[in-house]
Amino acid sequence: MGEQSLVGRKALVTGGARGIGAAIAKALAQAGAAVMIGDILDEAGQATAAGLSANGASAGFVHLDVADDAQWQHAVNTTVQALGGFDLLVNNAGIEVTSLVADIDADGLRRMCEVNIVGTALGMKHAFRAMRPQGVAGQGGSVVNIASVAATIAFPAIAGYSGTKSAVDRMTRVAATEAGKLGYGVRVNCIYPGLIPTEMGLQLANDIVGNGLAADVPAAVGAVIEQTPLGRLAEVGDVAEAVVFLSSPQARFITGIGLPVDGGMGM
Repeated sequence: MGEQSLVGRKALVTGGARGIGAAIAKALAQAGAAVMIGDILDEAGQATAAGLSANGASAGFVHLDVADDAQWQHAVNTTVQALGGFDLLVNNAGIEVTSLVADIDADGLRRMCEVNIVGTALGMKHAFRAMRPQGVAGQGGSVVNIASVAATIAFPAIAGYSGTKSAVDRMTRVAATEAGKLGYGVRVNCIYPGLIPTEMGLQLANDIVGNGLAADVPAAVGAVIEQTPLGRLAEVGDVAEAVVFLSSPQARFITGIGLPVDGGMGM
């Protein structure tokens, strides 16, 4: 796959201010796409977009709370106007609240549902409306949803998170079916990343310790690595490159799948 496989593409990446999202935005830009970053972290998002622009990419930032329908409409309109189109959405924004089932907090669970499930669903809604033939962009495109290996395995203390990411997986497949049958020209896929040592991933390791499931953080991380045939944690670049592939012409006949990027942990 050539480094410029996405030349001419116009992307919106949610949760793109930092971590996995920032890595995805960078990889898309390096592959030739113009990139709009959507996030609630205004300062960090603007800095990430500025960094992409400084390296020659066409990039911008828009404030986006993915659980807010009106903000999605604004973000899509901003993307179309600023980039000259919209044909690639990466639904990356997500949160994780660790809890044993016996200690689940209703507010934390609702917030995960709002961001991880509602946010992903609204993203697909507005991508479809914009990308389908009668939409404001109207050129078809690709949606990549970021699920998690948690959607494929039973791991303690993340029941709520696992449930929301399982929902992302199921919604991906239904959306791909609808887009195909209705002639939208939009492919929809998802990725199951393994544990990545970002801020959220390291917080999970700390929470595992706090819930009495590991003696310390190295032990918590070691347990994950032990379950991973490739013998390491995932890296942000592993996920970013998978997003580029699923967004590229090389994946033109791939839709409705969940691609594990987990080193074999979920097999």
